[in-house]
Amino acid sequence: MTLEAGAELAPKTYPVTRASLVRYAGASGDFNPIHWSDRIATAVGLPGVIAHGMFTMALVARAVSEWTDGAEVVDFGAKFTNPVVVPDDDEGTTVTVSGTVKSVEDGLATIALTVVSGDQKVLGMPKVSVRV
Repeated sequence: MTLEAGAELAPKTYPVTRASLVRYAGASGDFNPIHWSDRIATAVGLPGVIAHGMFTMALVARAVSEWTDGAEVVDFGAKFTNPVVVPDDDEGTTVTVSGTVKSVEDGLATIALTVVSGDQKVLGMPKVSVRV
């Protein structure tokens, strides 16, 4: 793996369906109804069922792993700014992760990330540092 400052990392797009949310809920133990019930999600002011925040972060981690051939993650963070709304159909939605290598210093590469679903950014200030 060779990462250089300024390098643009090819966007990675992942499908997210209601079935994805069911599988994630089973694996994580997070059965909050906002992740499966439109009635509950809209009752609490959401636009519909939303993906788990940590599921979204896992998709970002997957993109980083693919870009870096599984490099050790040293730091990883973001703010949840907008939900990933998942419609109740066979198509679902997508999450697209893109990145720019900001620096490579002292054995660490810092990557600024952009994470969108549809045309909306869903994470604020996402960044990751990996060992190179």
